[in-house]
Amino acid sequence: MSSSAIILAALIAICHAGYPSVGVVPYPQIPYIGTPLYNHHGPDKDYYAYPKYKFAYGVDDPHTGDHKSQEEIRDGDVVKGYYTVADPDGTLRVVHYTADHNGFNAIVEKHGKSIHPAPVPPVVVEKVVPVVKEVVYEKPYGHDYGYHGY
Repeated sequence: MSSSAIILAALIAICHAGYPSVGVVPYPQIPYIGTPLYNHHGPDKDYYAYPKYKFAYGVDDPHTGDHKSQEEIRDGDVVKGYYTVADPDGTLRVVHYTADHNGFNAIVEKHGKSIHPAPVPPVVVEKVVPVVKEVVYEKPYGHDYGYHGY
């Protein structure tokens, strides 16, 4: 009995001592040394640099028939560019676009002649007369499926 009283007294002492509960790890205190820890580039890093870029790409795959290209230039708040797509009807679609303080503007051009194949005439199918054959099913033999003989 005295050992259980000692254990109970020890648990009460731990609770009153201010120790954290089991499984909880207190946060470490990190000293502040002038610069915030999340700023790894220093105070001279400009996060709002002037946006300026130019890119272009193209695909010309005769195996799949995929033919397209794009080019775009951005200088500040003005974006200009174009893209081309080979449409299934044989034409080449060219779109020139601009986005600036006036909004988005696109000019679509189609180059080439649209080719549409002639429609396929309908296939004449002879009228098929269904053949109806009476099938007689025998009851299972050798098993008791709820049937108890003829």
